[in-house]
Amino acid sequence: MFDIFKLFRRKHSRHTPLITPKPQHVAVIMDGNGRWANAKGLSRVAGHKQGVDSVKALIRGCINHEIPYLTIFAFSSENWNRPENEVNALMDLFSNALETQTKKLNENGVRLNLLGDLSRFSKRIQRAAERAQAETAANDRLVFSVAVNYGGRWDIANACKTIAKQIEAGEINASEVSEELVAEHLSTRGLPDPDLFIRTSGEYRVSNFMLWQAAYSEFYFTDILWPDFDEEAFTQALLKYTHRDRRFGAAKDAVPEGETGAVLVEEKVATAGEGEDIVDPSVPSKTGVNEQMRKHA
Repeated sequence: MFDIFKLFRRKHSRHTPLITPKPQHVAVIMDGNGRWANAKGLSRVAGHKQGVDSVKALIRGCINHEIPYLTIFAFSSENWNRPENEVNALMDLFSNALETQTKKLNENGVRLNLLGDLSRFSKRIQRAAERAQAETAANDRLVFSVAVNYGGRWDIANACKTIAKQIEAGEINASEVSEELVAEHLSTRGLPDPDLFIRTSGEYRVSNFMLWQAAYSEFYFTDILWPDFDEEAFTQALLKYTHRDRRFGAAKDAVPEGETGAVLVEEKVATAGEGEDIVDPSVPSKTGVNEQMRKHA
């Protein structure tokens, strides 16, 4: 899973569908590596390695469709509870990727941005992470955020702790706390909230990922296991997104102002044939009274 910065060449399909409107920020929970591997008689670690190709396809898809922000959930704070050999293998993959793939990120104009509590990682990984982020900081083709040792609740709680310390120190008043202030103290500060939230493998939950940020995200769930999620599958998710009606809590009346049930009744009267019942469509039928009256007339 962590060997995600391997060489990925920009590939163009013969026909790239026009995505409009397109999401500016896509967030992805890459789920199903272990199940994919076990179904083939392989270890879970083999599934994570295979999932690398899907990450490269995802990056290519974002570049081809000119989507400027991509965030993937690579390792949650709960993933430390997985088998020790799996965790160790993932740490080795992560360390190697950080140390060897910065050049490829720069060649493709990708800026690496790590989200999460890095303090639990080894000093080697922490140094490599700091160096890779610094060396790609000027790239602006795609901001590629990788959430590692991350949890949405941790993110919100950490922001609240920081704000509480500022209040305690007299730097701000409690009355100044707002949604915008909280957002400024999240690990995702500076990033737009995700427009499209994708999860693979048939699971229908957010698993503690970007809880605050995904408040108005459009969700797309697919049964495809992550190693099988290719650029075509990503394009299908984008096409589904174009049909979503994003209202952000607002609403639009489908009936023009002033057009009521009374108007509909008047139109019905004007066009009704002899012997037809005139029923106000805005009033529910009471056990078929009109039909019974017709039968006994």
